[in-house]
Amino acid sequence: MYYIYIIRSLKRGMYYTGITHDLCKRILEHNNELSQFTKSGIPWKLVWYCVYVDKYKATQFEKYLKTASGIAFRNKRLI
Repeated sequence: MYYIYIIRSLKRGMYYTGITHDLCKRILEHNNELSQFTKSGIPWKLVWYCVYVDKYKATQFEKYLKTASGIAFRNKRLI
């Protein structure tokens, strides 16, 4: 299973989109400064996630969510 997730920084109000096999472990990593890109925004809160069985489809959707149109979709439909 592949989890696409969106977390929100309670400190800075910014969003981060990622992909993982273990969602709970990954959120803990973000909140314990184990991620280079998110340690400045601690604490993080999970705001949305979805599950894919197919790795290719999961990575394609994650890449889309990081584009300008994906961010607009995220803001309008997911969060």
